[in-house]
Amino acid sequence: MRSLRTTVSALLLAALAATLVLTVRKDSYHTDPVGLSWWYAASWTLFAAAVWSLRKVPARQAVTLVLTGAAVIAATGLVAAPRTSTDSFRYAWDGRVQATGISPYDHAPADPALTRLRDEWLFPHGAACTGPDRTPVSEGRCTRINRPQVPTIYPPVAEGYFLLIHELSPPGVRHKGLQTGAALLSVMTSGALLMILRRRGDPRNAAFWAWCPAVPVEAVNNAHVDVLAVLLSVAALGVVVRHRTTGGALLGLAITAKLLPAILLPGALSGVRRGRDAVAVTLPAAVVVGLVYLPYVLGSHASVLGYLGGYAEEEGYEDASARSRYALLRLLVPDSWALPVVGAVMLAVVGYVLRRGDPERPWSGALLVTGTAFLVMTPGYSWYALLLVALVALDGRWEWLGVAVAGTAAYVTGRALGGETGTVAYTLAAVAVLAGWVVRRRRAGTGQGPERKLTCEEGVVSAGPLPAPTPGPSPALAPSQESGTGRAEADDGNRDRPVEQVVGGKNRGVGRRSGSQQRGQGDESQRTDGQQTAS
Repeated sequence: MRSLRTTVSALLLAALAATLVLTVRKDSYHTDPVGLSWWYAASWTLFAAAVWSLRKVPARQAVTLVLTGAAVIAATGLVAAPRTSTDSFRYAWDGRVQATGISPYDHAPADPALTRLRDEWLFPHGAACTGPDRTPVSEGRCTRINRPQVPTIYPPVAEGYFLLIHELSPPGVRHKGLQTGAALLSVMTSGALLMILRRRGDPRNAAFWAWCPAVPVEAVNNAHVDVLAVLLSVAALGVVVRHRTTGGALLGLAITAKLLPAILLPGALSGVRRGRDAVAVTLPAAVVVGLVYLPYVLGSHASVLGYLGGYAEEEGYEDASARSRYALLRLLVPDSWALPVVGAVMLAVVGYVLRRGDPERPWSGALLVTGTAFLVMTPGYSWYALLLVALVALDGRWEWLGVAVAGTAAYVTGRALGGETGTVAYTLAAVAVLAGWVVRRRRAGTGQGPERKLTCEEGVVSAGPLPAPTPGPSPALAPSQESGTGRAEADDGNRDRPVEQVVGGKNRGVGRRSGSQQRGQGDESQRTDGQQTAS
């Protein structure tokens, strides 16, 4: 039976990889976005089936399958040039500019002062300028770089990464250097997730990132720098539980790779009561941000924020009526109320996470804050959700993946069906999140989630049902309460193994809890710390 389950998962994974190859090779973002959307739908369906089948695979085999699958799925993004985004061309240009000793914040790509750095790949001319995503920069010459009239918006760690890829790439490699670097980072992220989840969760959940179609499409094929920020963010959340200073420093690096990870700070401070503990996270993060920016501040004549302010205005984040931002709120309130309501909602969620969050599971609070921000702001770019996908892998609440699907629908399908596509998609995603919350609350209320059996080498030892959930769940049990894939009793392949080994611990957590229950001394209801997991 174990072998059959592993085989089924492997076959579904192979089908997913084959479908992703065909999806990435289909160059129809401009010509047939509806057809491309169907390929995306097929990929997401196979992904769901593969992850569902993985929950029955024994833990040790699942780890091998997840890591192998991570490499295979990432490789599917290497089969074609970037298909749905031109951001990587800006990355290549910024790396080239820095290699000559020039700050990328000082000049726009179209600046005549940098004419000597142009080549036929990034700045084609003649017939090559008739294709899509080409912007004229001079008579007879165009560029593949988007927004060539403005300087870069990327923060310093991202710029350092672009320079590193430029220096390591052989001449003429073009987009392949950035894609290969992104593939390596995506697999490293899978490895980091497995390391964390083997100690504090179910390693099978790492497949939510490792096998997700958004990873080969957005992180690898389009080579978005978000994947670097995701790796640093995962490392930060995994470390901050025991080493606040190091975790804060890693979070600072993540923020200076892509500003979006700043939204993880409330999660990193989940349930923190003492001011010195909060300072232990925020101060290193601020110091790292300052130190990383300092060389660029000293070496640049222009602002190191680049086009950031103009980008926010262009995308409609400052004016709710400008584009499709805040789409769900605008269904309920006037456009002029959207920004104040967003602020109120986010303050409430952040306050809840800071007050009621579980400090042993900072990613739970981070997922709630990040997912809520996506739902109220409804971004139109699908690669922003890469951070959300990684948080789902850490936490296990898979219903939040609907937000990532909604971003893809807004970015790809919306080209053919109009701007309302994103609104409908984000509405469905919000409904899925609410439904997941209701189901989990009901399961917790009926005591279905916590019941389990503990095993030892001599045979099965029943510990009986655990007490009803109370504030401050035991860290060793939280993963199974949060994720259906983390329940040891559902895994026939692990019936002969201690549950501590299934979740990656060694004779601790659950094992100690079992002994205390058998002696009548470990009743969870006696806990008085008042902590609750952010849902």
